[in-house]
Amino acid sequence: MRVAIFSPLPPSKSGIADYTAALVEHLRPHATLDTFTGRPADFDPSSYDALVYQVGNNHFHAIAYEMALENPGVVVLHEANLHHLIAEITIKRGDWDAYMAAVAHDGGEEALAYAQRVRALEIGPDYEGVPMLRRLAEHSRAFIVHSRAVERELRRAGFAGPVAVIPHGAWIPEAGRMDYRQRLGLDETTPLVGIFGFLKPYKRIAESLRAFRRLVRLEPRAKMILAGEPHPDLPVRAMIERLGLEAHARVLGFLGPEDFTGAMAACDIVLNLRFPTVGESSGSLVRALGLGRAVIVSNIGSFSELPDDIVLKTPVDASEEDFLFEYLNLLVSRPDVARAMGARARAWAGRECSWALAAERYASFLDSLARGVEWRPPEPAPPAPAEEPAPRIEPETVETWAAGDASRAYISDHVTRLTHTLEITPPGGEGDRILEMGAYLQITPALKIKLGYGEVRGCYYGPAGRVEHREVVSEQGERFVCEIDLFDAERDRFPYPDEHFLTVLCCELIEHLTDDPMHMLGEINRILVPGGHLVVTTPNIISLRALRAILEGYHPGFFPAYIRPRKEGEEAEARHNREYAPKEIARLLVDAGFDVERLETGPFVEQAEPEHAWVVHMLERYLLPTDLRGDDIYAVGRKQGPVRDRYPAWLYQ
Repeated sequence: MRVAIFSPLPPSKSGIADYTAALVEHLRPHATLDTFTGRPADFDPSSYDALVYQVGNNHFHAIAYEMALENPGVVVLHEANLHHLIAEITIKRGDWDAYMAAVAHDGGEEALAYAQRVRALEIGPDYEGVPMLRRLAEHSRAFIVHSRAVERELRRAGFAGPVAVIPHGAWIPEAGRMDYRQRLGLDETTPLVGIFGFLKPYKRIAESLRAFRRLVRLEPRAKMILAGEPHPDLPVRAMIERLGLEAHARVLGFLGPEDFTGAMAACDIVLNLRFPTVGESSGSLVRALGLGRAVIVSNIGSFSELPDDIVLKTPVDASEEDFLFEYLNLLVSRPDVARAMGARARAWAGRECSWALAAERYASFLDSLARGVEWRPPEPAPPAPAEEPAPRIEPETVETWAAGDASRAYISDHVTRLTHTLEITPPGGEGDRILEMGAYLQITPALKIKLGYGEVRGCYYGPAGRVEHREVVSEQGERFVCEIDLFDAERDRFPYPDEHFLTVLCCELIEHLTDDPMHMLGEINRILVPGGHLVVTTPNIISLRALRAILEGYHPGFFPAYIRPRKEGEEAEARHNREYAPKEIARLLVDAGFDVERLETGPFVEQAEPEHAWVVHMLERYLLPTDLRGDDIYAVGRKQGPVRDRYPAWLYQ
């Protein structure tokens, strides 16, 4: 499918420019795209399967609007009012006749009479009363909107054709709360409220400042930032001075994307208010939700459609300021409530509003239009079910297979890790195969005896093509036999057919690799059946133990030492070359074509560690995550498809 998209793009100071840039990136796998920011010469609409026009209510969208009228296609309507845009392309160009005609077409004789007074410069345009949607509705094949509120306005304007409600895509960035606070001169205890985007009157700036002044009387440490370009009709700095908030509120002005995200991440609370509204969605709102911030919105238009458990909603009547103050006071005095609400918001945004899902919905809607069939939108993935407790494996399951004193000592130091690895490994059946990489035959027998796999195979580093026959006898005299294939997991093709194993274990191995871990993960993907599982365990470089080591001036690695060869000429065992953080293991799995079904951390051996309590206290004080801080990472991935990124940029230079 070939698609033409007309829209402003960065560095244009338009939220829709950022929206289109993000959408295009995720839409390219679904279609061949041509993007236009200006009027193209010799444009041939017949050479495209779909024409898409991103239309907003300002001068940045003049070309998209005009092209949509000339070459009917699919209009993405970001708000249910285009009066400002029409005024820009008529009045500001000196074409009063075109403006009068547009008003008459949209609003009839009464609106035209009002417009006559506008032309006489007696009053300003009736921006709210005449939405200027009718002409676009008459010339478009279909619309994409972000909310039911805008769809209703389209229907009122007379459009009876296909309308797809596709939620605004959400950025889910990783940004630290403290990074930008240092630039603002704020410590970790300062409550910070933020307002983002163009500082226009309808964003309830005055009401927000008055409510914030009441908050400051209760919590003098509270601060506010206003990150956006002030509107000429709203003297924000004068309002701050008049309310006596100079020491508490700061106007940052327009911020580029990186600073915008950093400033928002620094906030504890984000205000995203609108009244009046024309159903518009807000890019800054979905960014705040994606950052996991506590957000207060107006209970009107598209904002009222948000789930009640991810935002607080203020009425737009005389009680608005009181509600704002009470909500601010709640979230500042109960930061645990703010954090919990933000976590729910981030999970919802990732599930319902991911750019990948938005692009998939776009592609399916455009395809349905091209084929002339009714559109059935792809559903978002359901919330991940709560992980069921892993079945209990007793230590004796592993300890009984210790082969000698060295093996017994190792198992003693790692018994919790070894048993938990068995607990999270999906069980198999008599017809299923499992491969344990780096097999020492410590948990290998249990893969057959406890987990039920019919064929258990092992592999280890060594000359490719060689197979070692290994057996081990339990303390009870039970014998287990296993073939161990030798090869280099970073360089060699694994000696197994495609889609051969139901499960692969890669435990305490990836940290030893020196050159190309994605080669190994790609080969594991190849030899797993569709839907098969990969179990990964590896030391955690961001554990409490590692953080404590760094803060006390030591190396954070679990095993950073070099290894001396045992004898002259004998090769040393592989040392740890790179230890990973849990989120990195998750990214590795995703890049290698897996869905992450389990990601957790835990100890090598269960024991009390009171010496780490002060590290936990420090993390909590700075509102940094305390989860995933165990000594070892436990992850389970399910094969979803082929490798997505052979050389992910975060891992390879």
